[in-house]
Amino acid sequence: MYNFGIEMTEEDKKLLDVFEARVRHLMYLHDELKRENAEMKRLLKVKDDKIVEMQDNYKALEASYTNLKQARIISINDNEVKDTKQRLSKLVREVDKCIALLNE
Repeated sequence: MYNFGIEMTEEDKKLLDVFEARVRHLMYLHDELKRENAEMKRLLKVKDDKIVEMQDNYKALEASYTNLKQARIISINDNEVKDTKQRLSKLVREVDKCIALLNE
């Protein structure tokens, strides 16, 4: 210890030792909190990255779902077109039969 021209009593030395111990303990706690803070920041970054990944995945799934709905609508329309063509063909055949009967 440094002696600045002041005589320290035993009581002063004890108080100084207690003060030094408390300062060291505070420094230790500060270091621990810095480590914990760094770990929390790292975990937050991991979570943020995961959120971005999940948002991208959601957008891709949403686009895929929209495409699937459109494909289903188109396939339904294709089936309806086929059915409509078959009904029209049947009607044309019936009209042809009627015309043939009228011509007899």
